[in-house]
Amino acid sequence: MAMFACIKHRSMSKKFVAVNYINCTPEYQERFETLFGSRAHAIDKMPGFIEMHVLRPEKEGDNYLIVSYWENEDAFKDWTKSEAFIEGHKRGFADIAKAKEEGRPAPMTSDFKTYEIIAN
Repeated sequence: MAMFACIKHRSMSKKFVAVNYINCTPEYQERFETLFGSRAHAIDKMPGFIEMHVLRPEKEGDNYLIVSYWENEDAFKDWTKSEAFIEGHKRGFADIAKAKEEGRPAPMTSDFKTYEIIAN
């Protein structure tokens, strides 16, 4: 019973969602998944962070989705301005910079959208 109460409370505290739509070149998909599989979990320690899901598309060419849940928008914005954010993304940013230096297109692109939860 206590576990149910905890889950219910946790789900009710979700108020803000950030979704990062990531498009990877076919050659970069394995690397992208490796980066997330070996992530430092820096976001997990951020105040206001609740949870995150990394979703692989079932259809070739569709975007990966990075869905993070936050207590509020300010907590999310604090994350994006933090040293932990920079540290957590430096390997992916380095891959993009390297491709640019070599005159190649970026191996991944990102489109960020944010949402407010209005119903559970």
